[in-house]
Amino acid sequence: MTASTSSGQLSDRERADGESLPAYLTPLPTTLEDLGLRFAWLVVAINLAGTAFGFWYYSGQFAETTAVLWPWVPDSPLATLFVALALACWKLGREQPWLTALAFFGNIVLGLWTPYTLLAFADSYTYLSPLMYNFLFWSHLAMVVQALVLYRISEFPVWAVAVAAVWYWSNLLVDYFVPIVGEPHHTIIPVARDAAMFLEADALGVIAAGEVTFVLLALFLALAIRVKKCEAVLDRS
Repeated sequence: MTASTSSGQLSDRERADGESLPAYLTPLPTTLEDLGLRFAWLVVAINLAGTAFGFWYYSGQFAETTAVLWPWVPDSPLATLFVALALACWKLGREQPWLTALAFFGNIVLGLWTPYTLLAFADSYTYLSPLMYNFLFWSHLAMVVQALVLYRISEFPVWAVAVAAVWYWSNLLVDYFVPIVGEPHHTIIPVARDAAMFLEADALGVIAAGEVTFVLLALFLALAIRVKKCEAVLDRS
C-alpha cells in the first residue's frame, strides 16, 4: 500500500481505499476530507496558532510544575503540534507514520476529553466567560474532525501505532496512577480531586475514566483502520 499523494488532485487509489473502509472509521463526508487535505497548509497554520495559544494558556501551570513533568503538561497544544507537523511532513512528501499516529491519538483523546471535562464540571467552570468556554469546547471537537482525516495520508503501521500508544499510556500513568514527582499530575480542574461526583466516583476518577476510554478508542480506531486497509489490498489482489 502507498500513502496518499500530497498534491491538490487526490488519487483514485486513495479514494478507493477510503471507500473500502466501513463508515464508522470514515464518518466525515468525502468533500470535507478533500477540503482539509487540499488546504493542508492552512490547517497547519491554524494548528500552529492553536499550539501557541495552548502553551500560553498553560504558562501558569508550567511555572508551578517541576521541569521533569513539563512534557506531560500541555496535552492539547502537543496534539495540535503533532497534527501540524504530520500534515507538513506529508505535504513535503515525507509522511512520518509515527508522527501521524501521535497526531491521530492526540486529537482523538484530547479532542474528546476536554469537552467531556467541560461538561462534567460545567457548574464549576463559571469563572470562564461564555466565549472562552465555547471556544474551548468547539475547538477541541474540531480536533476530532481533523484526526478523522488522517487515515488518508498514512497506512498506520503497527509499529507507529505502538509509538503513539506508549506515549499516551505514559501520559495516563503520570496523570492518574504512577506520579513521577509528588502526586498524580494533570491539568488543573476546578474542583478538589477527591470531590464526590456521580456513580460514587471522585473528580480524579471521573476524568481518568474519560481519558482511559478515549485512549482505548483511539487505539481501536487506528488498528481497525490498519486492518481494513490491509483487507482492501488483499481483496483487490
